[in-house]
Amino acid sequence: KSRTKGSQAVVSTQSTGGTAVIDHMNYDVADTGNHVLIVAGDFTSTEVIVGASPSPVLFHGVGMAADSENPLVIDILRASDTAYSHSPDQDILEYPLAIGSSLLLVAGMQARNNARVVVFGSHDMLSDKLYNAQAQTVASTTSQEAGNRGFVSAVADWALKRNGDLRFSAIKHNKVGEEPSDAAYRITDDVEYSIIIEEMRSGKWAPFQAKDVQVEFVRIDPFVRLFLVPDSAGNFKVSFKVPDVYGVFQFKVDYDRTGYTHLFSTTQVSVRPFRHTEYERFIPSAYPYYASAFSMMGGVIVFSFLFLYHKDTKPAAKTE
Repeated sequence: KSRTKGSQAVVSTQSTGGTAVIDHMNYDVADTGNHVLIVAGDFTSTEVIVGASPSPVLFHGVGMAADSENPLVIDILRASDTAYSHSPDQDILEYPLAIGSSLLLVAGMQARNNARVVVFGSHDMLSDKLYNAQAQTVASTTSQEAGNRGFVSAVADWALKRNGDLRFSAIKHNKVGEEPSDAAYRITDDVEYSIIIEEMRSGKWAPFQAKDVQVEFVRIDPFVRLFLVPDSAGNFKVSFKVPDVYGVFQFKVDYDRTGYTHLFSTTQVSVRPFRHTEYERFIPSAYPYYASAFSMMGGVIVFSFLFLYHKDTKPAAKTE
């Protein structure tokens, strides 16, 4: 079996002529022949790529298999469990390229530099004919407008970074109740951190809203990891206590989610110990040591008094 690589090892496709995705259980009623016009609705759960609640689409084309060695591939649209890839006019003499949900109809990839590529297995899927068609599986009694137009538009917007592009600005950190400064923090200080995050939405920048953005306070390893709380303007904030360890730390935001560009930010700060004039006069945890010191002093005084002023009585002389 010969295969051709597409889009820098994103997917593999069969090079055998006449190959198509065939589904004898989920084909459209308009297909009275080889069942190659199928109704597909197994979309990725990432809303930023396919939009909110996309309708099933009509597909007539070749299937693809994701490169198992490429973890960056995104399964945008998968075939149903009963689909397979083969030539409808040939007997099946060997295992198909892929079957079931491992057969991709539309695949995408976001590289580590945030560049995006999308591969459609069907030209007809982007045609006016299927844009304006009605979709109805052979097992269904009702038809609905095919979701090709909305689905393709959403995927194209994502590929062109009109959706899902993130940027950050206005990073601030300071002691609670004080203005931001470049001064070093002291161990156990209460500090607050904030960052504004925006996302490209339909070609315009808008406040980003998510509850899973985290900030880490790192010195080689994270000492603090907390969720940032956003407001309506996309300003993410959090407050925490600096750990009782001094050194060079970083505020680190590393947000990497499917469908969004990788957001990475680090801000370096110093943490110093207490100065000798900043310690408490009496430390509660040291009370046992205070008691032992004073008890030793009292013991020395008592011993000195007894040693200096105690006089042994001489025994009376014996008489014969």
